[in-house]
Amino acid sequence: MALVPVAEALERLLDGAAPLAGESVSLLEAMDRVLADPVVALRTQPPFNASAMDGYAARTADVTSVPSRLSVIGMAPAGRGFDGAVGKAQAVRIFTGAPLPEGADTIVIQENVRDLGGGTIEVTESTAEWRNIRRVGLDFSKGDILLEKGRFLDPAALSLAASANHPRVNVVKRPLVAIIATGDELLPPGSELGPDQIISSNAYGVAAAALSVGAQALDLGIAADRKEAIAALVKKAVAAGADVIVTLGGASVGDHDLIHDVLTGEGMTLDFWKIAMRPGKPLMFGRLGNVRCIGLPGNPVASLVCSQLFLKPLLARLGGRSHKQDIRQARLGAAMPANDLRQDYVRAVVSESDGELIATPFGIQDSSMLRMLADANGLIVRAPFAPAVGEGELCNVLMLR
Repeated sequence: MALVPVAEALERLLDGAAPLAGESVSLLEAMDRVLADPVVALRTQPPFNASAMDGYAARTADVTSVPSRLSVIGMAPAGRGFDGAVGKAQAVRIFTGAPLPEGADTIVIQENVRDLGGGTIEVTESTAEWRNIRRVGLDFSKGDILLEKGRFLDPAALSLAASANHPRVNVVKRPLVAIIATGDELLPPGSELGPDQIISSNAYGVAAAALSVGAQALDLGIAADRKEAIAALVKKAVAAGADVIVTLGGASVGDHDLIHDVLTGEGMTLDFWKIAMRPGKPLMFGRLGNVRCIGLPGNPVASLVCSQLFLKPLLARLGGRSHKQDIRQARLGAAMPANDLRQDYVRAVVSESDGELIATPFGIQDSSMLRMLADANGLIVRAPFAPAVGEGELCNVLMLR
């Protein structure tokens, strides 16, 4: 099978991917979720003309010329309106949020009033009509579409939904990613290692990549290098309702690289296997019914770079989110040799100097070296067959943070 270009691989992987079905969740569960349906106002806000300040509800005609004296005939606290009407030379003591009494058309703020005692006040500054009043429907009216389908729910959006009298909202389901590590040599962190064993680290970075775009991660542990062990975890992933199955390692062509055989044996239709990129050449993709299967390389750096390029965009699409790689122009901090037929993603430190980004590649790019990836904040993207370039030349950088 020929090497697939990166752009084509991504296009094929995303083909047919659409936001998952919606589910109803409480507002407290809806933070950072994506709306599956619009939010329509179930009420009008404010539902009545309301005072925007503490002060006195009065008639504009009585407070245009000042000083003027008014008789206070009652009180209107928030949550309990005044049961009556304001007449000539009268006022009602009112507080923020209380309904405007009948007959009143302005609010005199309390700072512009002197209490003369005996239920009489003196207004010291004139007030215009409808001043300090929130008119009915100022924010929204019943039936208004307040939040469109596809809206990312942040604190303001959730408060708006609550204000419109929605205790719950319908959001896109979070994609479930089942992660299966493979290899007899692997043990979980915290283990006592034998002479031929290493720590399984990839699953944690891949799970974090999934979580960063709103997906759920199900770590199914480590499968031994036996077809029946891998198949058992694949069946478990399907039974758990996984939308995506990610395998780590075992996707190459060695005698112990069993992922392809197991997945096709379970019914997977292979789409592509091997990409023209470095690191990450042995990436595999196929479909097992409605479940998308991604076989990531076993090398830690390769699996994380492929997660950035392929897994995150897929999960974002399934979760109803927009996702765009942050690619910027920078100047090289060191010369780079000509490239071969594969697209390179070169770990680099990106800094700023005189208003320009400077991308300095690490001298060693072995795909097993995680520390270098953790230190890098960008990947220099080198196109296939790119010529040698010198220090200071322009390059494209995929920003990692």
